[in-house]
Amino acid sequence: MRMLPWWVKIGAKIALSRLPFGYGVWQQIGLFRHGSMDKASYVRGVFNRHIERAGLDGLLAGKTILELGPGDSVATAMLAACYGARCILLDAGSFANKDVTIYRKLADELTKAGLSPPEISGATTLQDVLVACGAIYLTDGLASFSLIETSSVDLIFSQAVLEHVRKNEFFGTMKECHRVLLPNGVASHRVDLKDHLSSSLNNLRFNEKIWESNFFVRSGFYTNRIRYSEMLNLFEDTNFSVDFLDVERWDKLPIRRSALDENFTKFPDEELKVRVFDVLLRPIGI
Repeated sequence: MRMLPWWVKIGAKIALSRLPFGYGVWQQIGLFRHGSMDKASYVRGVFNRHIERAGLDGLLAGKTILELGPGDSVATAMLAACYGARCILLDAGSFANKDVTIYRKLADELTKAGLSPPEISGATTLQDVLVACGAIYLTDGLASFSLIETSSVDLIFSQAVLEHVRKNEFFGTMKECHRVLLPNGVASHRVDLKDHLSSSLNNLRFNEKIWESNFFVRSGFYTNRIRYSEMLNLFEDTNFSVDFLDVERWDKLPIRRSALDENFTKFPDEELKVRVFDVLLRPIGI
């Protein structure tokens, strides 16, 4: 799939997503994967970067962490438990691998790294693993926030997730993040603005009606196409201050400007050249 042109990938994903198979089947063969959070080294790297950026390194005992979009595993819950923290995992569906052996393997690797993961040798289900970690796994997207108490979370983090939040739910998602964070809480996000087809901007070729249609949204390649400055404005509109910002840009636009839908031609090149950015948010007005 990686070698195919973007337009072929769209056609293939539309066709494959209509086949009567659950996500677990596609997960096993490497299609429609939600990140690499089932790989121990990747999980540890992501977790540690967000913890350090938030200034919580060595300070996690007794804290509550909310991960948005844990993807293919609940590994963050195990890592949080190693440091005495409680974890809430929130996703738009039940995508986490339910094979307990991968979590036993992770526990072994964490032990070898000098950490003390929860005891899961007797676990037979994903729920057993979550109970051992003192974690909860919520899988109904924006609606799941209703199960989280106001001002109860110390840290929210996400890794290449915010761009997947459906556009009409983005404001509501950020409002809920603001609600559940403690007044001295913090949110750390890495946002990937590339298309999730060929790491370019081919998603900006389509008009809004087509791209935001349920048909496209449910085809395995959706991103909300909210641009960098627009997302920063949405953070501010939901009462967050931006404390840290790191931006990666292409040297030049990866596609011709004439190929863009008219909704995106209004943006200057410097705006469209933003590939990835990291942001640290703090709630205000609490």
